[in-house]
Amino acid sequence: MKTSTQIALLVAAAMAAALPAHAAEITGAGSTFVYPILSKWSADYSTKAGINVNYQSIGSGGGLAQIKAATVDFGASDSPMKPADLQKLGMGQFPLVVGGIAPVVNIDGVQAGQMRFSGPMLADIYLGKIQNWNDPAIVKLNPDLKLPNAAIAVVHRSDGSGTTFNWVNYLSKVSPEWKDKVGEGTAVEWPIGVGGKGNEGVATYVTQTKNSIGYVEYAYVIQNKMTYGLVQNKAGKFITPNAASFQAAAASADWGNAKDFYLIMTDAPGEGAYPIAATVFMIMYKQAKDASRTTTTLDFFKWALEHGQQQANDLDYVPLPPSLVQQIESYWAAQFKS
Repeated sequence: MKTSTQIALLVAAAMAAALPAHAAEITGAGSTFVYPILSKWSADYSTKAGINVNYQSIGSGGGLAQIKAATVDFGASDSPMKPADLQKLGMGQFPLVVGGIAPVVNIDGVQAGQMRFSGPMLADIYLGKIQNWNDPAIVKLNPDLKLPNAAIAVVHRSDGSGTTFNWVNYLSKVSPEWKDKVGEGTAVEWPIGVGGKGNEGVATYVTQTKNSIGYVEYAYVIQNKMTYGLVQNKAGKFITPNAASFQAAAASADWGNAKDFYLIMTDAPGEGAYPIAATVFMIMYKQAKDASRTTTTLDFFKWALEHGQQQANDLDYVPLPPSLVQQIESYWAAQFKS
């Protein structure tokens, strides 16, 4: 005859067996764009759930390579995969957060928010057609600034990057010459400039190099106290990169008709829309070898989407609206086997 203690142990074991298995650690790699918020969410989730989220900020190209090789539980990319490619690989993707990419400069006497850029001007700088800060095209948009007669030091990403994808996707939309000569992708053949690895590398180069220009995710602008420029949008307004202008750009996104959430947000319409807003996407196998890891990974993202809004706001990202979160959770239920 079993004792009450033995019965209690048997009941506890049966209950544990009935619960879904959870991994103690999950791994991800990719986007440096999302690293500031993902690291904050990871720390908070570890405190709450006792599960570590080990994320490598190596660039979207590296993250896509690692998830394809199944060496991580999720890849993070600011460049969405096309639905046909996802289907071929047995993968799914979903958005996690919205942010923006800002041009940053290091020019003596120029403060944050003073410099104005148009899209075609940015394209011409990165094409090497505009080479000096006192070029008439720049002076015309910035008559109140004292700009130096100095060569522009152009900085871009050296690694495969979703930040680059959104930057050059935007330049391709506003400059036919850029589209024809360079085009878009996570990596391109840059006409000029020096490369930095990750948003971190570009931020470091620009901070250390006088008369330079680069592009970084806005959280890095805030963290490094960088001098950002305004960018002219479709409505002709010069827009400050911040959570409000990213939200204005996101407001035009039609996620309901985007298969596998394939949507690119650059050059969005709207008076207050920032023109280089971007979404970061999580990419996973629909049926991983270890189902417990899929369960844990989706639990983490569910927590982040439902409870991480304040952290996102604090870092000037835009959390996804509740209607889109519901759409994502329905997608998980239909597509992922855990």
